[in-house]
Amino acid sequence: MSYDLWILLTGGLVGATCGIVGTFLVLRKMAMVADAISHTVLLGIVGAFLISQTLEGPLMLIGAILVGLLTTFFIQILDSSGVQTDAAIGVVFTALFSVGVILVSLYARNVHLDVDHVLMGDITFIPFKTVEWNGISLGPEAFWLISIVFVIDVILLIVMFKELKITSFDPAMAAALGIPVTVIHYIFMSMVSITTVASFDSVGAILVVAMLIVPPAAAYLLTDKLSNMIVWSASIGVISSTLGYYAAKWLNVSIAGSMASSAGLIFLVVFLFSPRHGMISKYLARRRLTLN
Repeated sequence: MSYDLWILLTGGLVGATCGIVGTFLVLRKMAMVADAISHTVLLGIVGAFLISQTLEGPLMLIGAILVGLLTTFFIQILDSSGVQTDAAIGVVFTALFSVGVILVSLYARNVHLDVDHVLMGDITFIPFKTVEWNGISLGPEAFWLISIVFVIDVILLIVMFKELKITSFDPAMAAALGIPVTVIHYIFMSMVSITTVASFDSVGAILVVAMLIVPPAAAYLLTDKLSNMIVWSASIGVISSTLGYYAAKWLNVSIAGSMASSAGLIFLVVFLFSPRHGMISKYLARRRLTLN
């Protein structure tokens, strides 16, 4: 396949995967957990490097995922202890990220491992790092990694849809019904960690956070039904990636930045013109009531 198509496919998969997972982040009012994870994983990557002394191999991904899970665990501990969720996210985010920065300064100063290298992947270079089998190129590594994560997320969503739905809207009722709320929470946060880590190294932390938050926020204004919201969120993620890529080619600007900006523009249109919740729609409805 062509260079352009691989970028479009990978960007679309990131948009769809992040949109699906981000739907429940938005409903649970934990959207900024994604931003925290996308930074605290620096600690896991540095730790994996100190163990393996290499920037290649699965240890990088494993280390990042473990610290992503550790981040959600600490946030949950603080939140359940009475600390406000946003404050808990801020404390854990800054603490773990700072430790990662210190370790880079102490033990990886002369290695090509810095904050920009770890956090700011570039979707432009995705087609150049491929997976080969028996000498045959199977396509970009990032594409296959995101594809695997997408399948895992969809399977977990199908299997746990009822539990995720109830615990997102009413955790107290879920507990009364005998649903293991804490277990479901950690399974879901594992999905968030894996999705974030698998995406950001290739397409950049900014794009991943944007796709985890903006499409679900737009979908939230378009429908009151959860299943429709998930579909809308994934669709907006794919559309944002596609429009952003062609806009970036036209304007000769950052592809990831253009994709994130496209998501923001789509949200603005939805915010203004959503049939039920849009600002203009509400204004016209109020005006009709006043005239009547």
